[in-house]
Amino acid sequence: MQEFDYIFGIHAVSTLLKRRPKDISRLLIARGRRDPRMQELMQLAQSKHLRWEETTKEELDRLVEGVHQGVVACCELTPEKGEGDLVDLLDAIEGPPFLLVLDGVTDPHNLGACLRTADAAGVHLVIVPKDKSAPLNATARKVACGAADAVPVVRVTNLARTLRELQERGIWLVGTTGDVEATIYEVDLKGPLALVMGAEEKGMRRLTREHCDLLAQIPMHGEVSSLNVSVATGVCLFEAVRQRRGMQS
Repeated sequence: MQEFDYIFGIHAVSTLLKRRPKDISRLLIARGRRDPRMQELMQLAQSKHLRWEETTKEELDRLVEGVHQGVVACCELTPEKGEGDLVDLLDAIEGPPFLLVLDGVTDPHNLGACLRTADAAGVHLVIVPKDKSAPLNATARKVACGAADAVPVVRVTNLARTLRELQERGIWLVGTTGDVEATIYEVDLKGPLALVMGAEEKGMRRLTREHCDLLAQIPMHGEVSSLNVSVATGVCLFEAVRQRRGMQS
């Protein structure tokens, strides 16, 4: 039996319309909302030969939990990518691979925020463990603002084994933790790279940490001892972007 999910929010639904219009079975729009952003979404739907249904804000509130911005799409779920897809995805990358590994991020809001940042930074794909990891649900997709359909998310059964396979391909694994001296600004992030981020409270699991080639910290200068994982991910990814642009210039 085919599974469905509700995707909501202007950015998330617009990206869905651009990338996977055939997967949308119903498009619901709040009655009376005709501002420029909604008009643009409706024109996009029309260009994809998709009709929308008008309904009440209360009906949309009943369908989803979160700020839907007046639009909800009933979408056919695509199968998640797994170990079997990883080789093909890696082979398709042009230039030095730029990957993000999230170990133990269980909050869909944080997963969505990390995906949004990964997309902005030009990450080729995101790897997460099958267990103890947030689902790529409607909440994550809404926070990701369309990035969930732009950046492949690969869910693997054995993260340690996957990290070894990345190393065998010559991909450098840089993990982040607060108990080392080297900072993320002192580490070479220009070549084939997988940035490994751990959960907010516990950080990376022991096996994940042991498989990293190098560990680095984000220097903290105030009273706060750590950052939200999505914020920390942004700091580290864009330091890598800065270095990699310098390499290309």
